[in-house]
Amino acid sequence: MAKAVGIGGVFFRATDTKALAAWYETHLGVTGFWMQEAGPTVFAPFPADTSYFPAAKQWMINFRVDDIDGLIAQLTAAGIAVETRPDEWDTPETGRFARIVDPDGNPIELWQPPGE
Repeated sequence: MAKAVGIGGVFFRATDTKALAAWYETHLGVTGFWMQEAGPTVFAPFPADTSYFPAAKQWMINFRVDDIDGLIAQLTAAGIAVETRPDEWDTPETGRFARIVDPDGNPIELWQPPGE
């Protein structure tokens, strides 16, 4: 059976495409043609009434990270608010999570899978 073999891209609207692209590259290391490292990718539709991310947003991107503590420190030093809820979001089975918002108000989840 033919099937999808990975995420080919993430496309979304922006008020200032160049500035937002620069923000993602500066703070998350994500560039226009980005060669991501192999690892798990979760594809999960959520119920329309989910409270997992803001109701006004149709999507939330999740980036797998290699050092969540180091990235939280970098983002905080850059003046970016980082939300963590270790007692609620982090588990040995799923890993560790943090949340930020890009300059256009798009929610971003940072995820360090277990054992990384």
